[in-house]
Amino acid sequence: MTRLCLIDTEASRRTPAIEAASRSAPLRVLILGGTAEASEIARRLADQSDLSVISSLAGRVNQPKIPDGPVRIGGFGGVDGLLSFLQNESIGAVIDATHPFAARISASAESACSQLGLPLIAFSRVPWAKQEADHWHAVPDTERAAAYVAKTAGRVFLAIGRQQLDAFASCSKAWLLIRAIDPPDVSLPANTKLLLERGPFHIEHELQLLRNHAIDYIVSKNSGGQATYAKIEAARLLGIPVVMVDRPQKHTVPTVDTINGVLANLSRLQLQLAAIQEPCAP
Repeated sequence: MTRLCLIDTEASRRTPAIEAASRSAPLRVLILGGTAEASEIARRLADQSDLSVISSLAGRVNQPKIPDGPVRIGGFGGVDGLLSFLQNESIGAVIDATHPFAARISASAESACSQLGLPLIAFSRVPWAKQEADHWHAVPDTERAAAYVAKTAGRVFLAIGRQQLDAFASCSKAWLLIRAIDPPDVSLPANTKLLLERGPFHIEHELQLLRNHAIDYIVSKNSGGQATYAKIEAARLLGIPVVMVDRPQKHTVPTVDTINGVLANLSRLQLQLAAIQEPCAP
C-alpha cells in the first residue's frame, strides 16, 4: 500500500513543533474561542480519542458559556505569553474561532504559530450582506461610528457590546440605548439607558425593542452569524437606518468560513502528521 508522502507545503514543513506534534498521541489542539462556532467545534471534537482539545476564552464576560472539554479563561499576555503556553502545553495545532472583531488575539496567534511552525486553522464567519431594503451607513471602525453619533441627534440603539463604549462618551446630542451582556466598566453619558441581555435574539423581541424605545437608528458591528442578526432584520422591516461598523483585517493566512471546513482542515492535518511518522513508499 502506498502511503501519503508530504512535499514542501506550508502545512508539511518539518519544523520542531511539527515533528513533536507528529510524535505525540493524541494531537493537542488549542481552540481560541468565545463564539458559538468555537463551542460547536469543541463539542464535535470532544469525543475523538486521537485528539486532546483545550478551549481558551478571553474572560471578557462574567459568566461565559463554557464549551465541552478542558477550558482555560483569561488572556495570554500577548505573543510571548501565547508562545509560552503553546510550548508548555505541547500544542500541535491552533484553531482560531474568535469573534470577527477580536483582531488582537488573531494577530498574536498568527505570529506565535509562525514562529513555532505550528499549523493555524483560521475560521472567519461570513459577514452580513446588505439587502435591497436595508439602509446602511458603513463606517470603518467604532471611532467613526461615534463621530457620526456625536453630530446626529436622535434615539440610538447602540448594539456593539461594552468593549469600545468609551468612544461614545462625548455623544451628547443623541439618546443612547446600550445593550451588553455585563455592565460596562467605563462611564456612560447621562442620556443613556443600559439593557443587560445575552443573545441569541429573535425577530419579535427586536421589533418590540425598537418600537418601545422609538429608535431612530442602530449602531452595529458587522459580526455576521445568526445570534444577533434579528436586529438587522427588524431594522429592515421598520425602515430604520443602521450605522454598520466594518470588520478589522484579522488574518493574513487563508481562512475557512464553515465549521465543516475547520474540521476538514484538521482531518487533513492529522493525515499529514501521520504521514510524517511513516516513511514514504519507494
